[in-house]
Amino acid sequence: MGSRKRVVLPAFTFLLLFLFLLAGCTKEPKIKNPATITLGALADAKRLLPMLASDSASGQVSGFVHNGLTKYDKNIRIKGELAESWDISRDGLTVTFHLRKGVKWHDGKEFTADDVVFTYETVTNPKTPTPYGSNYGPVRSVRAIDSHTVRVTYSEPYAPALESWGMGIIPKHLLEGKDIGASELNRKPVGTGPYRLKEWVAGQKIVLEAFDEYFEGRPNIDRIVIRVIPDTATMFLELKFGGIDVMNVTPPQFRLQINTEFFERYFSTYRYPSFSYTYLGYNLKHPLFGDLKVRQAIAYAINKDEIIAGVLLGLGAPCTGPFPQESWAFNPNVRDYAYDPAKALAILGELGWKKNAQGKLEKDGKPFSFTVITNQGNDARLKTAQILKEQFKRVGIDMNIKVLEWQAMLNEFVDKRRFEGILMGWGLSRDPDLYDIWHSSKTKEKEFNFISYKNDEVDRLLVEGRSTFDIEKRKQIYRRIHEILAAEQPYAFLYVPDALPVLHKRFKGVEKAPLGIWHDFIHWHIPKNRAEWYQ
Repeated sequence: MGSRKRVVLPAFTFLLLFLFLLAGCTKEPKIKNPATITLGALADAKRLLPMLASDSASGQVSGFVHNGLTKYDKNIRIKGELAESWDISRDGLTVTFHLRKGVKWHDGKEFTADDVVFTYETVTNPKTPTPYGSNYGPVRSVRAIDSHTVRVTYSEPYAPALESWGMGIIPKHLLEGKDIGASELNRKPVGTGPYRLKEWVAGQKIVLEAFDEYFEGRPNIDRIVIRVIPDTATMFLELKFGGIDVMNVTPPQFRLQINTEFFERYFSTYRYPSFSYTYLGYNLKHPLFGDLKVRQAIAYAINKDEIIAGVLLGLGAPCTGPFPQESWAFNPNVRDYAYDPAKALAILGELGWKKNAQGKLEKDGKPFSFTVITNQGNDARLKTAQILKEQFKRVGIDMNIKVLEWQAMLNEFVDKRRFEGILMGWGLSRDPDLYDIWHSSKTKEKEFNFISYKNDEVDRLLVEGRSTFDIEKRKQIYRRIHEILAAEQPYAFLYVPDALPVLHKRFKGVEKAPLGIWHDFIHWHIPKNRAEWYQ
């Protein structure tokens, strides 16, 4: 076997290289095609049919290609998308959707009520490998009254009803009678959305082009290119030199690298709380983590302030449970676990864990050791894992870290429950319904309760929470769920990061709102006069 020699460059070579890069950053980024917006993605998409697009990369692309009946407006209020309007019966058991007329699929066929019924039947079919089937809750029937009217009848009131119909609608004429999991539409989707698929080079890029017959009007941006760049440092270099136009920068990049004349000249920078959180999850089938006291002891061994300072540079907040502080379901009375290594050791000592001569915890001759998996390319998660490893080491716990490619992690480890601990995050719906993540029935392969959590009271509350429209009742229900999950620690809830998007200034019409900056993307535009780009 050959070996690779390490080449050591003289110090002045590094200096010249640094000056070269620095000089390059004073020039305008080289934009190859101004009418295109290029995004970076840490992982490639997997499947683009909406009910199968359960990972963030697939969901992002699918969202450009497909429409739901409803969506959120910039102020986080439900409004119509493929549905022009709807009527709700007094008892809340019937929703009648009035669909837009003249909407075309990307292949030119007309969108009708039959497509809505077919989508519902597909997503709720037990043979469809989707985590979203329960989103439709107690639906009793979905019927096409005519070609542009759909009546949905519920067996009981269902609070997330309107939000649930934000699921992307799929074309009956192309998928009826087909195996949806094996359909070529997962790679070559046909939707009604503002963009249609032009090209997909696996592991490299996905190219979308504007749909001329889009019902809201043709988007102003001609193309979207999503490049797979599985590393945030490389992605940041691409941003600076024009390889991509937008990215959510990391906290170190935000604090240390964008506060320059160059970025102020060529880019717009935004900051707002994300509707998400990062967590350390446990496989509750593992004998170590099936013990509540073990999970509570681990919580006392975690210094969240140290993680937020070291990973987020202060650009975030501690997380106490499944809701960020921006959610109306957040329980402000939930007490976080204070950083208390002595208490952690005391609890573990009561369980029979003792430190050996090397300062490591042992019980019956076995070390307190476990492995945490996380995904490649997410520097914040890797740094979080490294800090946790050091914090646990202080109390004698040995935590190993395994970094995996995104799709391999999902398919081979998460779906198959082949993990002990997992460091990941949730991007949350604005409705606080958490049924898919926490209900004990949602533990099948591809479903979201992959840690195998089960609590009878939480199961009951999750059903009650989606069965009433009374906001005050729902608030009390979800605050109780928050309280239970915080106490039981099936996850160690770590932090809520700030969203930190940086966007090239040639894109105009961008408005920061409670929903973020992407709510009105189809109306963004680029001035034809280049002199107006940076005004």
